[in-house]
Amino acid sequence: SLSFINTYINFKKKIKKMFKWIQGGISAVTGMAEPEYGASHLHSATTRLTESKINPYSKASPEKKDFDFQNPQNTNVETATFYLNDLDTGYCGFAQIIHSNIGITTSAQFTFKLYNNKIEGFKQIWTSTKLENFSIQENGRDFKADNLDLQWTDDNCLKLQSEVNPESLVTLIFKPLTDGVKFGKDPHTYYGPSIEESWGSMRHVYMPRCSVEGSITNLKTGLVVDLTAGRTFGLYVMALQNMKPHHAAKEWKFVWFVNEKESLVLMQFQTPRSYANGIVSTAIITDEDKVICCPVENETILVDEYKDEETGWSFAKEIDYKLKGHLVKDEDEEEAKVDADSAVEFELKGPLTTVIERVDVMNEVPQFVKNIVSGVAATKPFIYQYYTEDLTLTRSDKKDAEIKGTAWVEVTYIVDEREQQQQ
Repeated sequence: SLSFINTYINFKKKIKKMFKWIQGGISAVTGMAEPEYGASHLHSATTRLTESKINPYSKASPEKKDFDFQNPQNTNVETATFYLNDLDTGYCGFAQIIHSNIGITTSAQFTFKLYNNKIEGFKQIWTSTKLENFSIQENGRDFKADNLDLQWTDDNCLKLQSEVNPESLVTLIFKPLTDGVKFGKDPHTYYGPSIEESWGSMRHVYMPRCSVEGSITNLKTGLVVDLTAGRTFGLYVMALQNMKPHHAAKEWKFVWFVNEKESLVLMQFQTPRSYANGIVSTAIITDEDKVICCPVENETILVDEYKDEETGWSFAKEIDYKLKGHLVKDEDEEEAKVDADSAVEFELKGPLTTVIERVDVMNEVPQFVKNIVSGVAATKPFIYQYYTEDLTLTRSDKKDAEIKGTAWVEVTYIVDEREQQQQ
């Protein structure tokens, strides 16, 4: 009968859906290649914002536990990253705590990079040091390890102190100059049949503009860098990849642009073919003391790409990033209001004058992790890091305004889907 046929069809659909969910969960844990689930299995934070027409961001704060380590029990990588740029001396770079669970064991690492193109002959500092006896503290947002301490102070400043490596002794105090930002009430992008049945996720929360003071010391070379509040600016990012990184994204684009009065950060990733090569793009533009726009409909073009023969990926000579959003109308509310009539486009454009480094990510992970990640998914992750003082930020509502600034730019390639098709 017709009712029997319909029951049978519905039963097959449920079985197929259950199999996909189980298959997704297994691949998220083991690193096996994923089938093509399609766009229906990607539930991005930005799509939820554009579909519901709600405000572009909610205020993030340590009191609301937005900056807590999420610390899920399944395979994940979680990072707390401090970007800094001293506009006077030219020192820029980042300090980063990496807390990862690969299913077998949990590990932590402290990485640090310092670059300066104003000092002739200066060689960048790069250290990557395993942390011992590490732990997330009871309040969820502070972190401790032997000779390392990350804590939020009573006045909501971030203090990082690390003596784990003699070549990068670091004391940093980040004082937020604007509100923290998360996109929507729930900043997660989920992977799976539904949000409730997800098998993985991605999450970002920001302190987009901070004043920085502190010091950096390299005992090997005798270098001492003093960072002056008011001329040194910072960006703090909490990020979580709650699944295998090569399943979550095939490539990333990141830029942090800053000057005395403005900041811009863009974080964008594109999923593998398994999730229809979906793009999740978020950006934050601030002035001296407030967030002015949080675009989520962005076009990011790498101009004059040329092939890196050693990796098969590409360098770029310049960027042309176009960001579309609405101006923030009222920052006093819990969820920042936007004016429906205040649509604005920003364009960040200019040459990538200096290639800082091409980072072979696989050199930074243990061999048994490398064996799991490579091969099956044609994974060969490289980060192309650039520094430039020649970017210009323009906006459609102020035709004559050209904002100059310096920028740290990264383009990360993870999965080569051309190789996958050949396998």
